[in-house]
Amino acid sequence: MLPVVAIVGRPNVGKSTLFNRLLGERQAIVHDEYGVTRDRHYGESFWNGRDFTVIDTGGYLPDKDNVITSGIRNQVELAISEADVIVLVTDVLQGITKEDDTVAELLRKQKKPVVLAVNKSDNQQASWGASEFYKMGFDDLFPVSAISGMGTGEMLDKLVELLPEPVETEAEADIPKIAIVGRPNVGKSSLINSLLKNERCIVTDIAGTTRDSINSKLVFNDREYILVDTAGLRKKSRVKDNIEYYSLLRTEKSIRECDVCVLLVDSVQGFDVQDARLLRMAEQFNKGMVIALNKWDLIEKETNTAKDFTEKINRKVPNLKYVPVITISALTGQRVQKIIDECETVIREREKKITTSKLNTFLKEITDKRPLPYIRGNQLKIKYVTQVKNKPPVFAFFMNSPRDLPANYRRFIENNLREQYEFKGVPITMVFKQK
Repeated sequence: MLPVVAIVGRPNVGKSTLFNRLLGERQAIVHDEYGVTRDRHYGESFWNGRDFTVIDTGGYLPDKDNVITSGIRNQVELAISEADVIVLVTDVLQGITKEDDTVAELLRKQKKPVVLAVNKSDNQQASWGASEFYKMGFDDLFPVSAISGMGTGEMLDKLVELLPEPVETEAEADIPKIAIVGRPNVGKSSLINSLLKNERCIVTDIAGTTRDSINSKLVFNDREYILVDTAGLRKKSRVKDNIEYYSLLRTEKSIRECDVCVLLVDSVQGFDVQDARLLRMAEQFNKGMVIALNKWDLIEKETNTAKDFTEKINRKVPNLKYVPVITISALTGQRVQKIIDECETVIREREKKITTSKLNTFLKEITDKRPLPYIRGNQLKIKYVTQVKNKPPVFAFFMNSPRDLPANYRRFIENNLREQYEFKGVPITMVFKQK
């Protein structure tokens, strides 16, 4: 396990900007509106030969009592409990505030090393003003500019010095990533919490609570998985501000980087255009796919209710009938473990490798059953086929005139390929090349 550094402070002091500076990339959403960072956000940093995990947190407001601020407070306190070293970020331009003192008092109770980063010290005069913050009682004080990077090198030197020695662990194999995606307020964070059985994510009934994508590790049946909770994807016409725009980018990035994409659908509201868009996005990136119908406990059931719902989905995305559909309730925990079982099946299907000899026997059988068409008096011929890649599966077909192969015959090949070898929940790429 890497040592952990938590970045905490009141709202709008530059915590996410400093987080991005330490990671060397724009990973956290940065905006001057309160509450942009709501969940804990994790990243990995490297300095002076040491690797460590950095946690970005939301702005700590002790006196506010609405559902978002109390959720953020809970997340900050959990991040502090996880941390080996804490970076308290303040704002030199505003001086020491009541909220700064409250956060400082909270940190003193933890009895963990604290580094005080006095942010927005962009020039010498501002750096001199940072000395006022020694009143807060922390010895390790650094005037820094998260935007320009000024002073962050000295601060990192001290951070690395305070980190505990790393615990030696065996090299981890590649851990499959499962991205939980869906429209706002369909229960993604509740599902993550149900799977992890802890308050890893803030769960409320307010649409749009999760704006960043966050990762959690799950161990199920002695296998590790990374769960990625993402912001709810809205219609583009409703993406009115920069925060939602960046959240949309994070969702797309999470789909690009995952192995399996679990589309969570609100069974009460039904399957709509945004759900279809997410599925097509996952298909475009050649990801494994599972559809989970959440809130199934609220649906009045008849004999074929689940089957009828699945058929409605298939009518809206007819080319994605190979995607498995399961019914769950994140709130009650009903069948949520089935999601991981299905994802494991899809992961194995995605890794499947078929020998060239089997594929060419298969090719002969289907072309005997339905001969290739004639084009301009010449019959099309596929000489042979081979699987050139897995994770995701890619098949290369070598033939005499690939440009002339009709789309309906390509679909015929794919349908038979799935009938023979299944590839449940996995897009198949077929490349036709000139022989």
